[in-house]
Amino acid sequence: MPQSAAGYQRLADTETRLDVEYTSTLVDAGPGLDRRKEVERQLLRKLDLRVAFLVLVYIMNYMDRNNLAAARLKGLEQDLRLTGQEFNTLISVLYVGYALMQVPSNIYLNKLRRPSLYISCCVFLWGMISISTGAAQNFRAALVSRFILGFSEAVYYPGVLLMLSRWYKRNEFGLRVAYFTCGSSLANAFGSLIASGILATMDGKLGYEAWRWLFFCEGGLTCVIAAAALYIVPDFPTTPAFWLTSEEQILAQKRMEEDLSGIDHDTISDVEGSGLTEALADWKVWWLAITLAILNIALSFAFFFPTLAATMGYSPTITLLLCAPPWIVGLLTSFPVMGHSDRTGDRFWHIVCPVSMGIVGFAIATMSMNTLARYLSLFFMTQATVLYVVLLAWVSNSIPESSSKRAVSIAFANTLAGLGNIGAPYAWPAAWGPSYAKSFLICILTASVSVYMLWVYRLHLINLNKKAELKERALDIPTGFRYVT
Repeated sequence: MPQSAAGYQRLADTETRLDVEYTSTLVDAGPGLDRRKEVERQLLRKLDLRVAFLVLVYIMNYMDRNNLAAARLKGLEQDLRLTGQEFNTLISVLYVGYALMQVPSNIYLNKLRRPSLYISCCVFLWGMISISTGAAQNFRAALVSRFILGFSEAVYYPGVLLMLSRWYKRNEFGLRVAYFTCGSSLANAFGSLIASGILATMDGKLGYEAWRWLFFCEGGLTCVIAAAALYIVPDFPTTPAFWLTSEEQILAQKRMEEDLSGIDHDTISDVEGSGLTEALADWKVWWLAITLAILNIALSFAFFFPTLAATMGYSPTITLLLCAPPWIVGLLTSFPVMGHSDRTGDRFWHIVCPVSMGIVGFAIATMSMNTLARYLSLFFMTQATVLYVVLLAWVSNSIPESSSKRAVSIAFANTLAGLGNIGAPYAWPAAWGPSYAKSFLICILTASVSVYMLWVYRLHLINLNKKAELKERALDIPTGFRYVT
């Protein structure tokens, strides 16, 4: 048998039957514990490198999704002869496909042996669809392309969150979600810089308008990255991986078992095959999903960020360049916030602070059209996006029972959140510009409602933790699972 085939078979054997003696050397005290720490460091280092690549793919995901706003500054509406709310509809319709696909995709992905193959194919598909958007000649063609783009892109974000939740412990997961989700801020920042360069230099090349080249270039780059994704995107810990040693593969599975200590294993086995039913029957999943949908309305300013920046009166190129700094500041803020949230085991207050910053930004933009005040408000607004990272980590932390239920719950929460995105673009009609004061008031209202809903949810989790503590004391059993609040 060739050496590579033998290595693959050896890893396959570990999937079906772990060697008890070998595993014990990774968890026992003394030298075994030191060995475990060393193997765990190596495992996390390898995983984190792959998360870095996942961030790159997510940057392309977000750029391909949001480049419509930049194209608007360079004649997209005129060339496609858009009228009324048709531009808003092009933004909205993407999230119709996005919402419809997420739950079935995650159910399917959770059953795959090699989800990396599935995800890579979808990345290539959305790159091709993005290219086709640049070739659209009218509203109807652009509408169809955007709808299908939503279908293909829906696979990625909830799918990656599911995969990360199968590799990282709860006290590690939040920071990795922050690293991954920072791709949206990076896309907004560097996407604006890239768009400014393309829109300024490519107009008329080969007979195509500059905004079309924006879709061609970014979609083509996505297709190239998809080829690399096939080899770099991780599968699940139970799938043999060429980039892991046998020790690392065993420890990856053992870490997940330890992270679920204190959970009723009969409950886990009961729900493992019925994640959809269990997720939909859990009111916590619905509560968090509805909260995400309301929050997405508050964060919908991101869809129109170049439009809001354009109200300061600069040229399209300068406007896009001015869009980058607020997103970069928001990105830099997300890491310490998420890291501190993981270390302290707190989610709620690490959501309230960014929301409050965003509300300040909305209030400033509502009250003033002064150029300096307007630009300052954009910096405050982007701080609000930090809460999304913390909240998504909280969703996964709140579903410990089984991987199948967690898969559906993550996708379902994102699906309902997507429903918020379907309606949110219509809160920004051109008739409300250039101040968009009414739009900002809607953002303030929805942000406030979402904070109240999360406060109620936090009180519920605190109550569950108290009940678990009382039960452990009464039965004299070790401390088990606790919900992160």
